[in-house]
Amino acid sequence: MDTTKTVTHISLCAGYGGIDLGLKRAIPNLRTIAFSEIEAYACANLVAKMEQGLLDQAPIWTNLKTFPWADFRGKVDVLSGGYPCQPFSTSGKRLGTEDPRHLWPYIADGIRTMRPRMCFFENVEGHITLGLREVISELESLGYNTTWGIFSASEVGAPHRRKRIFIMAYSKGRQSWQSSERQRWKDISGGSKEIFDSNRSDVERQRLSCGVQKKYPVVGDSSWWKTERGLGRVANGHPYWVDRLRLCGNGVVPATARLAFETLIQRF
Repeated sequence: MDTTKTVTHISLCAGYGGIDLGLKRAIPNLRTIAFSEIEAYACANLVAKMEQGLLDQAPIWTNLKTFPWADFRGKVDVLSGGYPCQPFSTSGKRLGTEDPRHLWPYIADGIRTMRPRMCFFENVEGHITLGLREVISELESLGYNTTWGIFSASEVGAPHRRKRIFIMAYSKGRQSWQSSERQRWKDISGGSKEIFDSNRSDVERQRLSCGVQKKYPVVGDSSWWKTERGLGRVANGHPYWVDRLRLCGNGVVPATARLAFETLIQRF
């Protein structure tokens, strides 16, 4: 079996690329061919990561509503995105479809045109009680089998919860999810194939798939997850601090994205 085939990927509402980095850990042969992101600081961050070799070099569209979906028809294996949570978040007004930031209809139209093999989306927990049913229903009507789950940053070793829902959809029109197809994803996932071992417990598979740090304490002193600078309670004078907080607040922990992907894909 050829395990060197490139898995093509498009990242919507990319932020700082948290989902992208998580998918890359799960699928080493992943190649991102386009991004979509509207925030100027987030775009600059993506470009900086590309220059450092942390993300694939690819064009960035700043307006998802005018994304050239048709140009990528039949060329995309995985479409991912953390579409805006404000229409559904319990921290906001929960205007749903009336919120001007509601982008799902544009994404659904894009899926209808582009026909990716697989979709992988992230949103806040409040989406469960507002909008998720419609998203799942629309994906099913577009010809995709779907599943979803709740995953948190604390599951992968972070001192904060950051619970998020992840949605996975697989095209019914492509090859059915049989043992050969499942083996393909096992092969391209490289070193993380241990999570598919049915003899392991769920906790063991999660720890293997996410690479939870065991060597360092998670809470306190100078842990791997430390967020504050050594300047007292507030990180005084840090350049672009407000922009960075906004970017991090809207972002996805890569290890959480990897855990979600590797867990949900087993359900097919």
